[in-house]
Amino acid sequence: MLRSIMPRFAALFLAAVHLLVFSVPPATAQQGIPVVRDAEIEALISEYARPILKAAGLSRSGIDIILVNNRGFNAFVAGRRIFIHTGALMEAETPNEIIGVIAHEAGHIAGGHQERLRQQIQRAQTMAIVAALIGIGAGVAGAASKSGELAQAGVGMAAGGAEVARRGLLGYQRSEEATADRTAIDYLNATGQSARGMLTTFERLAGGLALAGVNVDPYQISHPMPRERIANLQELARNSRHFDRKDPPELQLRHDFMRAKIAAYTQGAAAAARLFRSDPNGLAARYGDAISTYLTGNPAAALKKADALAAKLPRNPYLQELRGDILIKANRPQEAANAYAKAIVLAPGTPGLLQVGYGQALMATGKPDLVRKAASELQTGLSREPEFANGYRYLAQAYGQLGDVASAELATAEGHFHSGHYRDAKLFALRSQKRLKPGSPGWLRAQDIIQYKQPR
Repeated sequence: MLRSIMPRFAALFLAAVHLLVFSVPPATAQQGIPVVRDAEIEALISEYARPILKAAGLSRSGIDIILVNNRGFNAFVAGRRIFIHTGALMEAETPNEIIGVIAHEAGHIAGGHQERLRQQIQRAQTMAIVAALIGIGAGVAGAASKSGELAQAGVGMAAGGAEVARRGLLGYQRSEEATADRTAIDYLNATGQSARGMLTTFERLAGGLALAGVNVDPYQISHPMPRERIANLQELARNSRHFDRKDPPELQLRHDFMRAKIAAYTQGAAAAARLFRSDPNGLAARYGDAISTYLTGNPAAALKKADALAAKLPRNPYLQELRGDILIKANRPQEAANAYAKAIVLAPGTPGLLQVGYGQALMATGKPDLVRKAASELQTGLSREPEFANGYRYLAQAYGQLGDVASAELATAEGHFHSGHYRDAKLFALRSQKRLKPGSPGWLRAQDIIQYKQPR
């Protein structure tokens, strides 16, 4: 009896809590989440998020925004991280739509919804287990009395109790979603931004359900229905004096560049062209075309297109980054390094990812003095972006060219560690430690990797 009831309970319960599998440790990719790293997109999303996080009181809370390579229009929170699908970034036609998404997710973090959700799950789990045990007791009593009806009632009580617990949990989640929606409008008002983008997002979701011919039981989902959300928020949104405010043209252009880049990298040239078919000669369409030309292996034509765009937008660092990528593929590493160096000067903040690209180009020259500089640039870039696993591969190659085997093996260990390949990481850390001076910073870092225990 126990084996026949508990799987049924487990299936019902897991259906309610499936979103909690995104409990993401530092090496996000090891959990099967396909993370995207891109200096241009990350800088733009950080700019979107900065005023919202400040309004939410989260600007000093170490909130990270992670890009997930997924075509779906979705975002979610895990710990102190906001995950946004590239599909959402590509489909959103204005910055304001994504800013509304970020405001909603910030509302979850600021409201402590995850911690309370964990408490609700524990309560729901207890309710379901108690119901299952009562059902088992009834089933055993029925078997002892040879009453098939009583035994069947026991199964029904167990399954029914789990269903009550699941519906209660889903109802709690729906209330928290509604709270996050209202809080998001407060953040948008506080930062002088429109809530129109939020309404546009919900209208898109509602239209998608209608087009799909989906009949949804509102009591079986964890979010309010899109039409319900629109009705609840429309008056609040339209009463704001910022409702008709539009995104600045320069911000809109950067948003369109981001959409073009995502489309070209994830869905190909045709997708990028479709996005901007109403303005095929516009800058965003041309950017997508230049990236697509580079990706299809025609560096000469791609460079010509990128140069033309850079002449139009000489202060755009990411056009210089694209030029660097193209020149690397064209086997012109010195020119690529110059393009990356220019990108670093033009980019805001401390662009660690661009420094990694710069180091990669310097290393490709094969000149000993530039390879030494490459190792230094790569090390600096990775100190700012320690979870960028691919960067450690370039760093290991640079140390290998310099004959520093111990540092090359430690860099390889770091790459495996941040990719979630702990067994390989420990192996290379052991190999590097044998060549390093005991007690040195490198030796101690290798020891940390060797002693690391993967969290459950």
